[in-house]
Amino acid sequence: MNHWLLKSEPDTFGIDHLAKLPGKTTSWEGVRNYQARNMLRDELKKGDEAFFYHSSCATPGIAGIVRVVRGGYPDASAFDRKSPYHDPDSRPDAPRWYTVDVKLVRKLKRLIPLEELQAHAAGALRELRILKRGNRLSVTPVSRAEWDFVLTLE
Repeated sequence: MNHWLLKSEPDTFGIDHLAKLPGKTTSWEGVRNYQARNMLRDELKKGDEAFFYHSSCATPGIAGIVRVVRGGYPDASAFDRKSPYHDPDSRPDAPRWYTVDVKLVRKLKRLIPLEELQAHAAGALRELRILKRGNRLSVTPVSRAEWDFVLTLE
């Protein structure tokens, strides 16, 4: 099993939105970055777990844990003209964008804020990509050691 961090803006789709969905499951649609797309398409596998990270908000941070319940497949929102994620150059016979399905495992007991994660940037979380300068990817890998350490912060 691999571990990941998936970023979402809580005003658009936060952990509470996921918790209210049937089966607490959704596709992680709308990713429009090629490096993140490649991870969704090729690396995230059924059974992998990810931190659900709230970004672009007053208090960014890790809000919960999700499990990948379906590996990479074409993101249908790219084909939907009504979707904000529509891409006219992506076609069902030649998809450009991919998604995975995730299911809520649990909300954390408390949000672990970015500021708290940054306090460990010189130590246990020195390689955590979310803490690297210039990182804006919405999908990033998390090592097992980083995963375990973050959970101790809860």
